[in-house]
Amino acid sequence: MLLIRSQFANLMMYVLLAMFGIFGLPLAIWSRAGALMVIKGYCASVFWLYRVTCGLHVEFRGKVPDGEVLVCSKHMSFMDILMLAYILPRVRFIMKRELLWAPVVGLYGWRIGCPPVARGKKGSAIKEMVKHLEADKDPGQTTIFPQGTRVLPGYKGAYKIGAGVIYTRMEKTCVPVATNVGVFWARRSPIRKPGTAVLEFLEPIPAGMELQEFMTKLENVIETNSDRLMVEAGYEFEK
Repeated sequence: MLLIRSQFANLMMYVLLAMFGIFGLPLAIWSRAGALMVIKGYCASVFWLYRVTCGLHVEFRGKVPDGEVLVCSKHMSFMDILMLAYILPRVRFIMKRELLWAPVVGLYGWRIGCPPVARGKKGSAIKEMVKHLEADKDPGQTTIFPQGTRVLPGYKGAYKIGAGVIYTRMEKTCVPVATNVGVFWARRSPIRKPGTAVLEFLEPIPAGMELQEFMTKLENVIETNSDRLMVEAGYEFEK
């Protein structure tokens, strides 16, 4: 039954995406604030959908940043993207360039100022990303997933240098984010398990650290706290 409920919710999530994307278009065209309003409405609807169909709740912890900061988050599934998009006042994600051509997602991503990044180009991609960020007059909360992709619970993938480059170039405070979302909504799994997906904003890292020192601290803080949240959720790490 859980698989059937999960598949139904997964289908309805895309139906809602199309509905919000189409009917919210006038607001998105009108302003960046309008686009954010539509996105947050969609996120709230998806949270409700998974709560009533699968028993999957969401919870936010810590102080939500509302100024111009860099947000670096653990990334386990589409759910943590929705949670960040919902709770951050003026979010803009660093996103893959291919997503610009994705229906609805590309348009709204472009409208809220998400800098596109070409995978595989490394140095030139980072330079283009920084240029885009510096040109934005309303940066809000620039959000990046330091590992560059979704990961399964327990996986310790290397953190990519892009987050550190943005941190040093922007000279802004960084807010690390931990999550246990993957315990309930795992990468490439059709199952949505009941429980409480937590997104926790951690102690900010002030601007001014050296690149390597920042990267080491960022990885340690996010991984340690994400592991803690997963254990709280009942996840057992392999010994």
